[in-house]
Amino acid sequence: MAHSAIIQSHNLRFQDKSWTFLSLDLKTKNLQSRRNYRVCMSVQQASRSKIAVTPLELEKAKEPPLNTYKPKGPYTATIVSVERIVGPKAPGETCHIVIDHGGNVPYWEGQSYGVIPPGENPKKPGSPNNVRLYSIASTRYGDSFDGKTGSLCVRRAVYYDPETGKEDPSKKGVCSNFLCDLKPGDKVQITGPSGKIMLLPEDDPNATHIMIATGTGVAPFRGYLRRMFMESIPTFKFGGLAWLFLGVANTDSLLYDDEFSKYLQDYPDNFRYDRALSREQKNRNGGKMYVQDKIEEYSDEIFKLLDSGAHIYFCGLKGMMPGIQETLKRVAEERGESWDEKLSQLKKNKQWHVEVY
Repeated sequence: MAHSAIIQSHNLRFQDKSWTFLSLDLKTKNLQSRRNYRVCMSVQQASRSKIAVTPLELEKAKEPPLNTYKPKGPYTATIVSVERIVGPKAPGETCHIVIDHGGNVPYWEGQSYGVIPPGENPKKPGSPNNVRLYSIASTRYGDSFDGKTGSLCVRRAVYYDPETGKEDPSKKGVCSNFLCDLKPGDKVQITGPSGKIMLLPEDDPNATHIMIATGTGVAPFRGYLRRMFMESIPTFKFGGLAWLFLGVANTDSLLYDDEFSKYLQDYPDNFRYDRALSREQKNRNGGKMYVQDKIEEYSDEIFKLLDSGAHIYFCGLKGMMPGIQETLKRVAEERGESWDEKLSQLKKNKQWHVEVY
């Protein structure tokens, strides 16, 4: 098939920047197929095009939506997909679950959905099960970029008897197993959205955001990073630094690693990514490598960034916080600072964001 191509250059000024747009007309000489193709791209963005999202009305609300659906009147949503996202050598199973809410339960990045598993509450016979909260792992536009879905990152909770080493199904996590067993088309009762502590502050698009996650605690950070680096949002152009620390057991347990590695490749000046693999890496004392060991490794830099106004976020199991707090306290003391004073200052400045479960 023969082609002729005409390239035209157009200059345009927008927001005090000069942009050059190239439009490329391809005309096929094939008589059966006569189409014009036009490729239009900014030279600056050609190498890393972002995804258009809709509806942009979702940017207009001044306040985040809160508790649109309550436990007594939940929303019935539909499962789009349930996908295992860890490798064969990961201890346990973690699933990425996409839920279609039809645009009826909008949320902001960093919020949570409640899920009411079917069945009755074992502690209150005749009453429904309690709501379980899960951090939302997508941006407000969802994984299909149309504002109609929300995603959860769920680890299946199973219990092994310490004496026999056998799984005891009577003690498994009711909601996590219910969610991981769902199939496309199944229905799920959701409440919310809830939470304001983990909302991404966007007043300064050039701010620094340090994100510390263990396991499925990476969920809200996946939402932040997609908003910063994957989606094209006219009113939010991120030009700061996002630094993610993710602690998991081993390489097979890494969550969304392909996405994060791609940001590292495309935005090396705006994104840093440090993994702590407790079963594969050793800390400087020869022990297992946990997120707090990674924090200690970069403590000077982290403290300087916090002093300059950086936001720091922690999300994951409750058990992560004591070790992290001890490390930060020790580092502060080595620097001749009082950690208690520093922490109260960070909280006062709204730089400190914690969500543990």
